Amino acid sequence: MCGIVGAVDRRDVTSLLTEGLRRLEYRGYDSCGIAVLQQGALRRVRSVARVANLAAEVAAANLSGMIGIAHTRWATHGAPVAKNAHPIFSSGEIAIVHNGIIENHESLREELQAHGYVFESDTDTEVVAHLIHRMWTEQAAQGAKDLLCAVRHALERLHGAYAIAVFARNDPGRVIGARAGSPLVVGLGEQGNYLASDVMALAGAVENFIYLEEGDIAELTLDGVRLVDRSGHAVQRDIKVHRASTHSVELGPYRHYMHKEIFEQPNVIADAIERVDTISADLFGQGARHAFREIDSVLIVACGTSYYAGMTAKYWLESLAKVATQVEVASEYRYRSSVANPNTLVVVVSQSGETADTLAALKHAQTQGHRHTLTVCNVASSTMMRQAEFQHLTSAGPEIGVASTKAFTTQLVALFLLALTLSKQRGRLPAAQEATFLDQLHRLPGKLNSVLALEAQIIAWAETFARTDHALFLGRGLHYPIALEGALKLKEISYVHAEAYPAGELKHGPLALVTSQMPVVAVAPNDALLDKLKSNLQEVRARSGQLYVFADADSRIASGDGLHVIRMPEHYGSLSPILHVVPLQLLAYHTACARGTDVDKPRNLAKSVTVE
Repeated sequence: MCGIVGAVDRRDVTSLLTEGLRRLEYRGYDSCGIAVLQQGALRRVRSVARVANLAAEVAAANLSGMIGIAHTRWATHGAPVAKNAHPIFSSGEIAIVHNGIIENHESLREELQAHGYVFESDTDTEVVAHLIHRMWTEQAAQGAKDLLCAVRHALERLHGAYAIAVFARNDPGRVIGARAGSPLVVGLGEQGNYLASDVMALAGAVENFIYLEEGDIAELTLDGVRLVDRSGHAVQRDIKVHRASTHSVELGPYRHYMHKEIFEQPNVIADAIERVDTISADLFGQGARHAFREIDSVLIVACGTSYYAGMTAKYWLESLAKVATQVEVASEYRYRSSVANPNTLVVVVSQSGETADTLAALKHAQTQGHRHTLTVCNVASSTMMRQAEFQHLTSAGPEIGVASTKAFTTQLVALFLLALTLSKQRGRLPAAQEATFLDQLHRLPGKLNSVLALEAQIIAWAETFARTDHALFLGRGLHYPIALEGALKLKEISYVHAEAYPAGELKHGPLALVTSQMPVVAVAPNDALLDKLKSNLQEVRARSGQLYVFADADSRIASGDGLHVIRMPEHYGSLSPILHVVPLQLLAYHTACARGTDVDKPRNLAKSVTVE
C-alpha cells in the first residue's frame, strides 16, 4: 500500500523519483504525485491516473529540482481525487508524503484549525504537514529552525502508523524521513542520498541501504545521513548491500504482469528447490535443527492468499509430520485471547514481509510467550524476516501484479519443505520416501509446464465466465484451500462474485444457489475423496448446474451434458495442490481480460497491505 520515494542529489531528481514510483506501482495505488524545490518554491504535480501519465505531466510542467519527494497513494482517509493526492503542502513551506494511518487525526485537525490552519484535503496526512509547520514556525519565533527537530516533536503527537518523507522551502538541502509501523529504507549514493518504501524503488540507482528501525528518524543531505531515535539520540544502523536486478520487473512480451508471473512459476519453483538435495532444518536458518526438536505444534498466521497457503500446509503438517496445526487469520488472531504454548512454532507467511496485521500478529505471539517463530516470505530484507527467529526465503522474485500467483506457489513449496523437515526430525520420513518427495519436487516445474499448456482450453471457458456475475468453487480435503484461492483470484481481478465451499457442504446451504446460470468450478484430483466429490458433482448436475471441472487425467471424469472437463496431468500426490491452482489463476486472468478490467491493479486493492 502506497509508496514513498525521496531524494537529495547533485542532479535533477525528477526522473529518479518518477522511476522509483514506477517500480512501486506493484504495491497498489489510486493517485500519485511528485514535489520538488524549484527556484526557491515548492512545486508539485499530482494525478489520479497512472505513473506514466504523471511522468508526462511532470515533463510538460518543466518540473526540476535537486531535492524532492514522490508518492503513490492508496486512499484511506479521503476519496482518490486530486486534492487528496500526495505530496501535501502546508502554507507553501512544508511538503510531505505519508504511508499509514494517523488514528488521532480528528482531534489534531480541530486543534490546528483553532490555530488558523485551513485544510484543503480530506486526508489525515495534512494534519501531519500542518503540525510539522507549526513546530517549524514555533522554532523560528525562538530564532532557530531545525527541520529534524520539528518533525520529531510533531511525531510525538501522533497515534498510529506512518512512514513519512518531508522537506521545507527554507531548508533546501535536507529531506527528513521517519517510520513507525510502516517500512522505510535509506539509499546511500555517490551523487546523493535517498528514501524509499522498499529497495526495489531504487534498484539500479544505489546498492547500499540502511533499513530504518521502529521510531527511527533520518536526516538526508548531500554530505551524508544522520539517524536519531524517537528521543533525538544518535543511533547507528548497519549498511546492507542489495544488488537488485532490473530485468525481472520488465513486462517483456506479456500483456500483463500477472500473466508473466503465472508463466514464471516453473522457473521460480525450479530456483527455489535447486539446492535442496536433502531435507534438513538448516533450510530454515541457523539453530532451527535444535529448536524444531522442541516443537509439539504449529501455528500458522497469515492474511489473504498467504492464509490459504497456510490452510494447505495444515494438511501436510498433520498428515506427514503428525504435528497438530492451527491456521489463523492475522487480523483475528491478534485481537482475541489465546493460550500460548512455548513449544509451538509460530509461522508467519507473507509475500512482502510488511503486511501490517501479520507483523502485529508476530509481535503479539512473541509477547504472549511463543519462543520459536519462522517467517516464510518473498522479500529477504523485509521487517518480518528480520523480526522472526528463523527465516525461509521463497525466492519467487519481484511480483508486480496485485493478485498473487508465483508468490503463492513458492509459499506452498516452502511449507511443504517444512512439513517434510518436521516429519524427518520425528522419524516419520523413511529415506526412500524422502527420496521420492525430493524427486517429485524436482520434477514439479515440468509438470507445471504441462498445466500451462492447457491455456487455450481455459481461454474458451473464460468467455463464459466473463458473462456471469456469480460463480461457485468446490474442493475437498487438501484441495479445499485451492478452491478458496481460485474464488479469491476471480473476485480480485474480474469482479465476478465467487465463493468457495468444501464440496461436502453443498447440502448445507450452497446448493440453493445452483442454477443453470451460475457456473460451478470443481477441483477434482484423483485422491481418496474423488468418489465423494463425484457424488457432489451429481448433486449439481441434478439441479441443472453447469460444471467446469479440472480433473486429473486418471480420475475418469468425462465431459457430458452440463459437465465441462479440462484434463490435468495424472495425480501428483501431496504436491497436487500446486498443480491445480495454476489453471484457476489462468481462468481468473482470462476472465478479467475478457471483461476488460485492470488486471494488474484491480480496483480498491493494494499489493502490500501495510496499514491495518
